[in-house]
Amino acid sequence: MSNEHPDRGGPVARLGRVVGAVENFLITVLLTGMILLAGGQIILRDIWHMALSWGDPLLRVSVLWIGLLGAMIATREGKHIHINVLQRLVPPRLATISRALNDLISALICGTVSYYAVLFVLMDKEAGTRAFASVQSWVCEIIIPIGFGVMALRFLLCFLQRLMGKTPPLEDRIQTP
Repeated sequence: MSNEHPDRGGPVARLGRVVGAVENFLITVLLTGMILLAGGQIILRDIWHMALSWGDPLLRVSVLWIGLLGAMIATREGKHIHINVLQRLVPPRLATISRALNDLISALICGTVSYYAVLFVLMDKEAGTRAFASVQSWVCEIIIPIGFGVMALRFLLCFLQRLMGKTPPLEDRIQTP
């Protein structure tokens, strides 16, 4: 007899919830920090005619992180951009196959980007380049392979669910005009 709640799913679903909670936490902290830092920079410049030398580079890096976290969340919630012209013109069975192929192609593209981003980050780590202050560039860039890797896994899981004849989570929330 299993101890898990029937609505909770298995280990993959639990891992998905943990990753989702981490994404939500990080995007909240980053956005709050960005607002505070940007506001602080404005006040420092306008009142004391000075600024934090690392403030603007950190804001630029935060934009990268928020953009990729937002893409991860959009993928998780099924609110990413869909190219579904074919799916509207074909019978439901072919539309399901088309969606599965879209998921597989998206997984392959995101996985490829993630792979090459890992190589890029490793090169920057080996080179020891600095982004700003004493922060190494690879630390700022690590979100690229992580973000695309998570999106690749989500697309792959959706593809596999469609292959098994199941509807991926949150599929019913996707609105098509």
